[in-house]
Amino acid sequence: MRFDLLTLYALAIGTLLLSLGMTLWERRAHPCRSPELGCWAAAYGLLAAGCSLAIARTALPGWIGWAASNLVITSGYMLILIGVGRLEQRRHARLCLGLLLATGIAWILFGPAHRDAMWSHGSAVPIAIVCGATAWEIARADTLRPYRVVPVIVLVSGVHALFYLVRATLLPLLALRFGDGIMPAFAQLTMYEGVLYSVSMPMALLALIREEAQLEMTRVAHTDHLTGLANRHDFFARGAALLAGTAGPVALLAFDLDHFKAINDLHGHAAGDRVLRSFARIARATLPGEAVLARLGGEEFAALLPGVDREHARALGEMLAQRFGASREHDEAGLVRATVSIGVAARLHEQDRLDEMLAAADQALYRAKAAGRNRVELARPLLRPASLGRLHA
Repeated sequence: MRFDLLTLYALAIGTLLLSLGMTLWERRAHPCRSPELGCWAAAYGLLAAGCSLAIARTALPGWIGWAASNLVITSGYMLILIGVGRLEQRRHARLCLGLLLATGIAWILFGPAHRDAMWSHGSAVPIAIVCGATAWEIARADTLRPYRVVPVIVLVSGVHALFYLVRATLLPLLALRFGDGIMPAFAQLTMYEGVLYSVSMPMALLALIREEAQLEMTRVAHTDHLTGLANRHDFFARGAALLAGTAGPVALLAFDLDHFKAINDLHGHAAGDRVLRSFARIARATLPGEAVLARLGGEEFAALLPGVDREHARALGEMLAQRFGASREHDEAGLVRATVSIGVAARLHEQDRLDEMLAAADQALYRAKAAGRNRVELARPLLRPASLGRLHA
């Protein structure tokens, strides 16, 4: 089935207005992304207005309607780029204003004498540049790489840029080779692609915002809000997966902040919170980056260290205890002295479970507290049936 240009323009306008409404509705659900969604909603409105002007461009005198339509449509694409840039706090307003000004000057200089050439070829240049920049901006955004919809956005914006690049560069050569009869066919092909863009780009950008919100909810559900460390649920989930996927040595450190209740009672819960955040920061800085570090609850923490044996884990624990005991970042006046007791357990058998290792480290931790606190104790080896048989032999 074939559609004439007027029908394709009407389809594009309808889908853009629908996208505008859906984006504004989504904006209410994601206030943290309100500026970006607002930019995109305004962009769809401008694109729809530009398409409407394109339909009526011959009703305006001379080249004015053609130039106005091109400038309004280009402004819409620019707002999409600006919204995408805001996702990573990058600004493109100056680039867009400069390009828009250059496009307006080009229309003033060449529009009166070369209206058709400007419409068919010259007007495509800024659109190709802006859509290409949008694809590049999304592709290089580090924080967006985990999102599954990112390749779709890059593809949609990149293909759209390619269409307009061909229109600006190759189409004039093809017209010289095959005659102007190729122009209506390419114009219709461009509009087909434009209708697809008007549907797929808004939907992909909305999917990006929704995916970001979903991942953030997942992160919050697995994170301790005070320290930013993993919570108990995440520790056991990630820890079990780590043990199952690691063949080498694995150590577990169990931490308990000494006299924490007394700190809260004497100095207030705000001081206790500062102590917890201080310990979390020092633990992150001291332990290896691949460690699974979590706050299990209250003043209790744990860390699972892949590739670390028992002696290395003890050395890390002693370093951490020394740094935390000497730190005054939680109380510059030095009135709040905080220390930590640590129990260390190591996996000796492939079948050792995380809960068994944690229980062994906890027993060593209790011995550290009983021995005076602010120290590191090693757990006794976990006994397996084969080990018990050797002991009784």
